[in-house]
Amino acid sequence: MMRPFLALMLNGFREARRNRVTVVVGAFAFGLLVASSLLTNLSVSTFDRVLTDVGIGVMSIVLVLLAVFLSSGMLSREIERKTLFLIVSKPISRALFLTARFAGNMLTLGALLLAMGVLFFGQIALYGTLITQAQFVAIGMLFFELMVLSSIGFAMSSFSSQMVSATVTIGAYFAGHLGGDIYELSSKAESPLLQWVGKATYYALPNLSRLNYRVQATYEIPTPVAELAPSMLYAVAYSAVMIIIAVILFSRRDFK
Repeated sequence: MMRPFLALMLNGFREARRNRVTVVVGAFAFGLLVASSLLTNLSVSTFDRVLTDVGIGVMSIVLVLLAVFLSSGMLSREIERKTLFLIVSKPISRALFLTARFAGNMLTLGALLLAMGVLFFGQIALYGTLITQAQFVAIGMLFFELMVLSSIGFAMSSFSSQMVSATVTIGAYFAGHLGGDIYELSSKAESPLLQWVGKATYYALPNLSRLNYRVQATYEIPTPVAELAPSMLYAVAYSAVMIIIAVILFSRRDFK
């Protein structure tokens, strides 16, 4: 059981490489160089903060878009190339196929995040600015945010088209960062029904703001492990629920 899982996971990783996703790392490096050249007229203390904010911000935007692209289009591409029919005809369950593809997707994003992190810290060292624990935390927690988004993309792609999956996943990203505002607005509503709907929406949406530590990295605010652990567990639990939903829907899908 483990061997087919690893084979499918690594195959998904190789598929992503064939799609030239490594170009993303080059684009990120170019963006960092351009940004740093535009920031050289700032004061030393401001430069440190802005360089961290811009670097992690660009990293986040690039990888979020890539996560949406990879997760929302995975099943559609497999169906178009007819490789999915070949795989499911073998003694491999659809649940195993989907979870292995998800693991391969996260392996790809993790490798790119690591490469971008090396470039980011290389640039920090090049300019002689301070490398802090908060920067490592922000980059590490970005992986869990990508995990949540990818799981939503997989859940949507298990029964809908690539365009719909990508649209919903992008919407979930923005809504996930505005969850607190949604909760506050619903609490102020006069109608009990609107309050209930707003709060239900808040709990159903991914709370991505609790996985975003970019502000702490910018202002060099350390975060204790006791605060990080619940956020990581939340991301893993939410992703697991989404993948279970994806497996159920994918298992019932008729490809005839």
